[in-house]
Amino acid sequence: MDLTMLNENQKLGVTTTKGPVLILAGAGSGKTRVLTYRAAYLIEQGVNPYNIMAITFTNKAASEMRSRIDQIVGHGSSAIWVATFHSTCVRILRRFADRIGYDTNFTIYDADDSKKLCKEVLKKLDIDSKLYPEKRCLSEISSAKDELVGYEKYLADVHDYGDDDTIARVYREYQIQLKENNAMDFDDLIMLTVELFKKCDDVLKGYHERFQYVMVDEYQDTNTAQFELIKLLAGGSNNLCVVGDDDQSIYKFRGANIYNILNFEDTYEGATVIKLEENYRSTPNILNVANAVIKNNIGRKDKSLWTEADEGEKVRFSRCDSAYEEAEKIVGDIDKMARLKKYSYGQSAILYRTNAQSRILEEKLIQETIPYRIIGGINFYARKEIKDLISYMKVISNPKDDLALLRIINVPKRGIGQTTINKIQDYAWGNNISFNEAMNKADKISSLSKATATKVTKFAKLLNELSEFSEKKPPSDLLERIIEETEYVELLKNEKTEEAKARIENIDELVSKVYMYEERANDEGEEISLDNFLAEVSLVADIDGYEDSDEVVVLMTLHSSKGLEFPNVYIPGMEENLFPSGRSLGGPDEAKELEEERRLCYVGITRAEERLTLLSSAMRPMRGQINYNAISRFVKEIPKDLLDGNVWEPTNNKDKEPVKISDMFSNHSRKPVAAQKYSAKNFGSKINKQPLSYEVGDRVKHFKFGEGEVKLINDGGRDYEVTVDFDDVGTKKMFASFAKLTKV
Repeated sequence: MDLTMLNENQKLGVTTTKGPVLILAGAGSGKTRVLTYRAAYLIEQGVNPYNIMAITFTNKAASEMRSRIDQIVGHGSSAIWVATFHSTCVRILRRFADRIGYDTNFTIYDADDSKKLCKEVLKKLDIDSKLYPEKRCLSEISSAKDELVGYEKYLADVHDYGDDDTIARVYREYQIQLKENNAMDFDDLIMLTVELFKKCDDVLKGYHERFQYVMVDEYQDTNTAQFELIKLLAGGSNNLCVVGDDDQSIYKFRGANIYNILNFEDTYEGATVIKLEENYRSTPNILNVANAVIKNNIGRKDKSLWTEADEGEKVRFSRCDSAYEEAEKIVGDIDKMARLKKYSYGQSAILYRTNAQSRILEEKLIQETIPYRIIGGINFYARKEIKDLISYMKVISNPKDDLALLRIINVPKRGIGQTTINKIQDYAWGNNISFNEAMNKADKISSLSKATATKVTKFAKLLNELSEFSEKKPPSDLLERIIEETEYVELLKNEKTEEAKARIENIDELVSKVYMYEERANDEGEEISLDNFLAEVSLVADIDGYEDSDEVVVLMTLHSSKGLEFPNVYIPGMEENLFPSGRSLGGPDEAKELEEERRLCYVGITRAEERLTLLSSAMRPMRGQINYNAISRFVKEIPKDLLDGNVWEPTNNKDKEPVKISDMFSNHSRKPVAAQKYSAKNFGSKINKQPLSYEVGDRVKHFKFGEGEVKLINDGGRDYEVTVDFDDVGTKKMFASFAKLTKV
C-alpha cells in the first residue's frame, strides 16, 4: 500500500497497530485519512477484516469511513465492523438482550416516544408536569444514564442529584414501564450493553475473540458510558486506537467527558501517543491566532498547529458600535467579496455563539437580497417559540385567523385536544361562524362535556382580555402580557435544559425586536400599532422564496460547525457575556466552563481556510434594553500583531452614554446607520447629555409607561439615571436620553 501521501506522524498512526494508541489529531490534520489507511494497512498485514472494528458518532461519518476503506482496500472490506455507538449496541442486544431480562425483539423508543411515556409516568405518579416537565425529567434521566447510574443508585443517592426524590421516582417508574413494554430508549442501548458485558463473561469473551483491533473516532466527545463500552470491547487484545482532539471537546452539555482523552495514558499504561499537528486546511496566520487562544487552557495536551502553506491574510477584527452595524459590516463584506469574485456566497459562512444572534443577520441578508441557509437550526421567525408568540399576536390582531388560532389553542397545554378542536370546528361550520366565535359559544356546543367547555371558555376569555389590553397598550406590553399570562417562559425555565435556555434567549430577542420597532416608529412619527408591527415582521419572515442551492451564505452556531470548513468565515459577537457565554461566568465551575468556551472559540477559528473576520459589538439589544459588553477575553488573548483592523483598546463601559435601539437607525431609512470607527472618544456621540427639565418630586410622562413621580436622579457621567414610580407599571430605572421624559 502506498503511504507516500502521508506525513511522518500520519504514517506512524497508520503503522502503530499493537497496544493502546492515542492519536491527537489537531483541526484539519487529516485524521479521517489516518483511520481509513490504518484499517487498510491492517488488512494488508494479514488481519482478517472480520476482526477490525471502527466506531464513529454519526451514520454519515460511518458511511464516509466505509466508502474510503472500500476505495483503498477493495474486495473484503465489507466485513469490517464500521458503525455508530448506538447501532453497534443494537446489533449486540438483538442477539443477547434475553440475557438481561428483555426479549430480543425489543422496541427502540425515539424522543417523542420517551416524552409520551414520561407524560404517562407523571400522570400515574400524580406529579405536576408544570413543576417537573417531561423534558426536564428526561434530561436528568439521560444524564444519569450517561454516567451509568441506574435508578436504584439514583434513588439511593438522591440528595447528590437534587433537593427531593421526585426525579428519582420518575426515573424508577419510567424504567419499569420501559421494561414492561420491552422497550429501550437511546441511552439504554449503551447502558444495557455495558450491563450485558459485565454480567455475562461468555458474551464479552465472544466479542473479544472477534474484535482484535478497535478504532474510535472523535474520542474527545465520548461520555462515561461510551468510555466504559469501549474499554470492555477492547479489553481482550487491548489493541485500541482512539483518535481525537481535546482542544475540540465542546459537547459537555451532551455529556461528553474530556477526561476520557486527557487521562488516556493513565487508563492505558504504556500507551503510544502520536500528535498530528500539521494542518492542511488553514493559513499560518489563522493557525497562529488559534494557537494563541487555545494555549490559555490548562486542561489540555500540549500541541501546536502549523502548516507549510503561504501566510495568507491577517485575521481581521472589527469593533462595531452596535449589533446592527456588525451585521451590516458582515453582509456588506460578503457582497463585496462576491462582486470582486474573491469568495462566492457559497464560500462564506457566519458562525455565532447563540441562535438568537441570527435574527439581525437574517434581516440584513434579506434586505440585501443575498441568499442564505441556516444549518443545524431554522430561521429565527420559523422557530417554534417565535411562531407561537407571534401567532398569539396575530389572533389578537385578526380574530378570524383560524390558522394562527389552531396553532396556539393548546400551547402551552391546556387540555384542549384534537377531538375537542374537531367538535368546535364542526359547530363553526354548521353555524357559518369563525372558529374564534365558536369558542366563545363553547357552552352551547352540546357535544362538549361541561369540563371541556369550561377549558375552551377560559381560553377564549384570555384572548378577549388580551384583545382589550392591546387596544390601550403598545405591542411590547402585549407581548410581555402574553408571555406572563401563558407562563410560556416559566414553563421553559422549569425544563432546565440547554434547549429551553436557547428558546428563552430567542424569546428575549423577539422582545427586543418589538421594542426596536416601537422606538423607530416613535422617532419617525409613525403610528405604533400591532398591525404595523406584524406587517413589518411578515416582510422579514418571508424567506421561503430562495432556491435550494449550494450558492448560499451559510449561517450556523459554532457547535454545529464542528467538522466543517469554509474559505471565508465571520464570527460575530466576540463579547464578554456572549462569548464566553454569561452562563459560564461566576459559577462554581467557572474555570472548567471557560475552558470549554475557549475550545469552542478554537473550533470556530479553525473552520476558516483562507480568510477569517472576528467582530464585536459595543452594545447589543436584549429584551428592549441595551447591554454594554466588553470585548471578549478570547480576542484579547490574540497578540495585536496577528490582527488587522480597529484593534481593541481597553475601555470603561460605565462611562459610555446609553443609546436606545432606534438610534441605531437613520432618520430616513430602516437600514442601520453606517459604521463609525469605534473609540472611547466618539462612542455615543449621537446623543449629548442635556440638562434635565425636571427634578426629584416632579411628575413626568413617558411615551410608553405613562405618568409617574421622579424618585431619584443619579449623575452617571455621560447621562443621568432616573428612577420613576409610574402610576400603572411601578418603579422603573432608565437613562434620561433613552427615556425622553417630559415634565407634566
